[in-house]
Amino acid sequence: MKETKATILLVEDEENLHEALKLNLEMEGYEVVSAFAGNEALKKIGNEYLDLIIMDIMLPDIDGISITETIRVNNNDVPILILSAKNSSYDRVLGLKKGADDYLTKPFNLEELLLRVDKLIDKSKKMQVKESVGDAFEFGNNRIDFKAQTASTWNGQQVELSKKEAMLLKLLIENKGDVVTREKILQMVWGYNVYPTTRTIDNFILSFRKYFEEDSRSPKHFHSVRGVGYKYLD
Repeated sequence: MKETKATILLVEDEENLHEALKLNLEMEGYEVVSAFAGNEALKKIGNEYLDLIIMDIMLPDIDGISITETIRVNNNDVPILILSAKNSSYDRVLGLKKGADDYLTKPFNLEELLLRVDKLIDKSKKMQVKESVGDAFEFGNNRIDFKAQTASTWNGQQVELSKKEAMLLKLLIENKGDVVTREKILQMVWGYNVYPTTRTIDNFILSFRKYFEEDSRSPKHFHSVRGVGYKYLD
């Protein structure tokens, strides 16, 4: 079993194969989200935080190659493993060119599939891990103590932080300069997969600006990126 459950979107319209794969992935400790058609897959990709997508090519509505291309156009770097009966070198190269990380042809060896899944998720998690800021961090005359969940602000104010405030601050700071999506924030800080409203996280960002920005209406450090997520800058 995995120490923390990774979430896999399984996009496969053949029901028996889908159920067999789902069962085996769940037995390995993964959480599996199912989609049986292209439009359903795109909706779930937009609504949930995912660690991996296993994608068939021949699907109702929209084919797997087009879905893969759409994912990459939207700057979503979730790993994609294509699982397809199309086994020519042309199809394999096309899938990889459009943004898939791996390509496995049917029929396949289950043990090999599970090994590839494990490696892709491990690689993804290593890429996501930024350099830790440790127990304390200073910026712009502000100082945050993540362990004690306290902060001293640029104007000398002492602030008690909630656990989620401290976690969100650390996540944003460790991803300095990168946009952190709402989906990733909810997964990492709140620990569940839902389509997020912006209000909850926006309220946290407003609090951070109140604490740490000299001019909260013209923030230097904590930025909202409309429709995508949030970003910290030095």
